[in-house]
Amino acid sequence: MSRTPSGDPEIPGYDRRRVDDDSWLFVREGVKRRVRRVGPPEQLASIVFEPTVARTRQGRFERGVASFLAAQHTAWLLRELKIDLLLDVGANVGQFAAQARRQGYRGCIVSFEPVPDLVEVLERKSADDPDWHVVGCALGNEDGTAEINWSRGTLSSLLPASEFGKQWNDSLDDMATREIVVRRLDGLWDEVADGLEAPRAFLKMDTQGYDVETFRGAGDRVAQLFGLQSEVAMVPIYDGMPRFLDQLALYESAGFETTGMFPVNRDRDTLRAIEFDLMMVGPAGLAERLGGPPA
Repeated sequence: MSRTPSGDPEIPGYDRRRVDDDSWLFVREGVKRRVRRVGPPEQLASIVFEPTVARTRQGRFERGVASFLAAQHTAWLLRELKIDLLLDVGANVGQFAAQARRQGYRGCIVSFEPVPDLVEVLERKSADDPDWHVVGCALGNEDGTAEINWSRGTLSSLLPASEFGKQWNDSLDDMATREIVVRRLDGLWDEVADGLEAPRAFLKMDTQGYDVETFRGAGDRVAQLFGLQSEVAMVPIYDGMPRFLDQLALYESAGFETTGMFPVNRDRDTLRAIEFDLMMVGPAGLAERLGGPPA
C-alpha cells in the first residue's frame, strides 16, 4: 500500500472508493480490501483487511491485529528501555527472538528451551548470529530435573493440561513426557550477562503456565530487570497455572508496572478470553525514567 500526495491510501491495480472520513474500499475483479485509518490523519497509520474475514472469522482477524500490535509494543519497549540483554524464556523454535531481530533489536539474546528437539532447531536458526545464544534448560524456582509434557509438536509445559485445556486444544490431550534440566535464573545470571558491564535486561516469558516459577527463580536479580513480558491466563489451560490477577499481583509487588496487554487467544464456544501477553516496565526502568539511579 502506498499513499497519494494528499495522504490517502492507494493499492496499485485496485479501484478505490471512499466509504467514510476514515476508510476506503478497494476492489479488483471481485476481490475486496478495506483500508481504515487508525489514529489522527497526520499519523498516516492504516490497517488493510478483508471485510468478509473480519465478520466471519473475527477470532482470526483479531489475533492477527493483536499479534501485530503486541510485536510493535515490545519492539518499542526494547528501544525505549535501551535493552541490551533479551532473555527469551520458553523460546520454542525462536519465533520471538527472530521477530526481535526483524524489528531492529541488535543486542544480546539468550534463548532458554528445554526440549532437545526444539533446541536443535534453535541452534540451527541462531548459528549465524554471534549475539544469539541458546541454553538447553527450563527456568524455574529450583535447580534440578523435571518431567516436561510435550505434544510432539511445539507445545510443552511443566504442568499437566487441565480438563478445559484438553477440550479446548486436542494436542494437549496427547502429551509425551521428557526429562529436562531446570535452573534458577539468578544462578545463571553471571553466565548469560557475561561481557555486559551493566546489563539492561528484558525478561520475556512464555512457559505455558510456568512464568511465575520462572520469575521467582530470578531472585534478587528481578530488581535489575528493566522490563518483562509474560503470558497471563484468564482461563487456565494447565492444572496449577495461576490466574491473571495472581500473576499481576506478584509482578506489581516486585515493582513492575503495566505498559500494555494484548489478547492471545479465546474460546469460541463461550467467547471467553483465554490468555493475554502482558508487558511491563521494571523497577530499574522506572527509577531511571523518573530521574533516579537504576535499582
